[in-house]
Amino acid sequence: VSGKVQAIYLWWHRPVVDQELLQSLPNLRVIANSGVGMDHLDLSLVASFGVRMANAPRSVANSTADAGMALLLASARRLVEGCHLAVSPGVEFSEADILGVQVTGATLGIIGMGSIGYKIALRAKGFEMNILYHNRTQRSQQEERAVGATYCEEMDSLLQQADFVVVVVSLTPQTHRLIGKRELELMKPMATLINISRGAVVDQEALVTALQSGVIRAAALDVTSPEPLPRDHALLRLKNVIVTPHLGIRTDKTTLMITEEAVQNILAALHGLPMPSEVLPS
Repeated sequence: VSGKVQAIYLWWHRPVVDQELLQSLPNLRVIANSGVGMDHLDLSLVASFGVRMANAPRSVANSTADAGMALLLASARRLVEGCHLAVSPGVEFSEADILGVQVTGATLGIIGMGSIGYKIALRAKGFEMNILYHNRTQRSQQEERAVGATYCEEMDSLLQQADFVVVVVSLTPQTHRLIGKRELELMKPMATLINISRGAVVDQEALVTALQSGVIRAAALDVTSPEPLPRDHALLRLKNVIVTPHLGIRTDKTTLMITEEAVQNILAALHGLPMPSEVLPS
């Protein structure tokens, strides 16, 4: 049976692709991933077996951007705390108990202005936010004008100005713990950190300390390291944190679109054609 396998469709990082699996599939030609992030794959190892790889960037941008904005709004308006208050028996509360922060007109900093980051900027424009972004390369002036975004060549400048910081980068050796103690201390005391990239992009221990000591106001995380967090992890005990179980791409429509994109890439590879979303080892 293993000799017949020519393609693998990875769903939620399964199956685990290692040297043993690759050696057991002599006719494997392509691996298609259900999402953008490829940090769970050793790209050089896979390529050394002559296997092509693809991700699904076109399918996930809208749903992930929606999730990022949902986390921003939920944290700003303290929706999770408010829900708990509203449904708790015998609880009396005043408006001051769930006083949130303003989103309209606030400054949003986007770290990583790829397809998802740009979609977040489009949504933030509807909230009349002042948009800053940091990226390896600057977007065109036309793209910047379309969303009213200003480029920050230095990430530090963005961190110092933003009321909300959304992290939307791929996990690489260069972005591992990109947001650590120094970066958190550059942020405003009333700022919120939203992470929809990968958990390891943020130094979680430094984040716990920053949240406990008031270095920043709050955090909203759709990703953690590991997933799920140990049940006794400090992040799960803090009231100024929202944690969701990696919901970014989990909608009915997106799931279908991801599968369709994977099939397109697999068929292209098997027919020796250019793959729409090919990923090459760096």
